[in-house]
Amino acid sequence: MALSADFVKKIGNFQLNISLDAGNESLSLLGASGCGKSMTLKCIAGIEKPDKGRIELNGVTLFDSEKGINLPPQERRVGYLFQEGALFPNMTILENVICGIRGKIPRSDKVKIAREMLAKMHLADTEKRRPDQLSGGQQQRAALARILVNEPEILLLDEPFSALDSHLRFELERVVNETIHELKKPAILVSHNRDEAFRITDKIAIMNNGRIEICGERHRVFANPGTVYAARLTGCKNVAAAIPLSINRISVPCWGMELEVPSFTDDITAVGIRIHDICLGPGKNEFNCKVIEEIENPFSYTIMVTPDRQGDRSCAPELKPLGVELDKPTWEAARAETVIVHIPPDKILLLHL
Repeated sequence: MALSADFVKKIGNFQLNISLDAGNESLSLLGASGCGKSMTLKCIAGIEKPDKGRIELNGVTLFDSEKGINLPPQERRVGYLFQEGALFPNMTILENVICGIRGKIPRSDKVKIAREMLAKMHLADTEKRRPDQLSGGQQQRAALARILVNEPEILLLDEPFSALDSHLRFELERVVNETIHELKKPAILVSHNRDEAFRITDKIAIMNNGRIEICGERHRVFANPGTVYAARLTGCKNVAAAIPLSINRISVPCWGMELEVPSFTDDITAVGIRIHDICLGPGKNEFNCKVIEEIENPFSYTIMVTPDRQGDRSCAPELKPLGVELDKPTWEAARAETVIVHIPPDKILLLHL
């Protein structure tokens, strides 16, 4: 593995306990604020010192508590892009990038290297400007250029899009994506945005309370998140406690449903259904449902439904509604007070706490 990190870091009552391996691939650390994502990057970069453990990059030991090794950041060949690029405000963009070039290289060569990298970042016409004369996206590209001229062995990206509006985010995402794939070295992105993580990286690690809860290829993590926390973090809006009835049938009391599901193990305590996976019309796990709310989105509708229970409901508990997402033409053609929906068994996420 290009990167192997196994360490513990305590901060007050919080403990970061990381075990992570990454090859020449891109990996997202996806999690809620305060779960330890940024601290993980800082420990790898040498900005923070773990309490114990070991970090190795391409066969070089960066940190080893038992052997007393703790290389300073400048010796780790790590490229770290912060939430805001941290450019020097009193320097031009060209001077900022030149500052990233290490080693005893003639000034003329440094200027040539910096200009080539600025051109690659589509910033050739900004070299004489200062950071405050650039947009947020341009500043981040300039900061990325300053990192790349040093030819890092690993790229660490700490929520680099968080301060940008949606248009600039999209532009910078494309640049970062291209850079990561050209670099062909480990790249770790910290994010709390599941769409961003999915678009940019090959693998996703879900972090929860200082630990990596699940890690794998991005499609696999979204298809089978495994835990309630991971399901919600990857955007599953329908999540509820479940009671196993047999090897392929489960009861979800708060939805008033019994569902056929793929066979499962004994530790399953909940199910999740993504809102776009519930279908209109008859099929397996079919229910006649009452529409209790209609929410219009820019390009779709979210319909909140509950099974239409017949008879006296005076003693029956209130049911928790499920969200169903439909494109606008489909719902506008089918709009009614009650609808038939079905839930394909292979689309039901089997979860545990």
